[in-house]
Amino acid sequence: MPELPEVETIVRKLRPQLLDRIVQEADLRWSRTLAFPSAKKFRGLIKGQEIREVTRRAKFFILRLSDLSLLIHLRMSGDLFIKDSKIGPEKHDRLILKLSGNNSLIFNDTRKFGRVWLTANPEEVLGRLGPEPLSRSFTSKWLHTALHGKQRQLKPLLLDQTFLAGLGNIYADEALHIAKLHPLAASDSITAREAEALHAAVRKVLKEGIRRNGASIDWVYRGGEFQNYFRVYDREGKPCPTCGTSIQRITVGQRGTHFCPTCQMR
Repeated sequence: MPELPEVETIVRKLRPQLLDRIVQEADLRWSRTLAFPSAKKFRGLIKGQEIREVTRRAKFFILRLSDLSLLIHLRMSGDLFIKDSKIGPEKHDRLILKLSGNNSLIFNDTRKFGRVWLTANPEEVLGRLGPEPLSRSFTSKWLHTALHGKQRQLKPLLLDQTFLAGLGNIYADEALHIAKLHPLAASDSITAREAEALHAAVRKVLKEGIRRNGASIDWVYRGGEFQNYFRVYDREGKPCPTCGTSIQRITVGQRGTHFCPTCQMR
């Protein structure tokens, strides 16, 4: 699943191609891609809307339109790209927005998990999300207090989008290794100093991920190179870059989790 750095990379790539374009027509090719409103209402409302801002919140791709906002969550296999409107649709294209300038914005989603919302109030969809980890509101003091407000294992809590928005499996593993924290540690056992280390690590791996255009580890998202700099993720049996101990893989909250048993002692 594309995480915050991958979504941010897509936003930065598409922004100059989408700004000031007018939506001329919406071709919804799989109705369940649309979470809200109805297909008929969607086609009527989005036609003629001008794209005024292209941004992101957590893992959501957001188009601010003349009167509304279009939110897209890529989920497991979604992708967004621009192509010439004269080129016909592909098998897994779920939504095609034909734009002024003879281009189309394509939402392609092989597994059909991705969803689209058209709303006048984005907070109806985004309101429960936690703080952005690269925002000013995400501080080490906030993190320490928030961790102690829960009684959960550390990694599943970091992946909870209502706790912290945008962090996913790859970047959680990488941040926990840098901070020298075990993924199964109790959140309310984290000291203030450990929270400072985790705060710095989360911001470091996300910024590095964005700088390297995200991580390309499967057929869904391509173009990034952060996978060449993984410390622990997907490196089971390989030496830890810090101490040389073999990286281990366990399952935490139904997610494959990679860590160094020496650097990240429980």
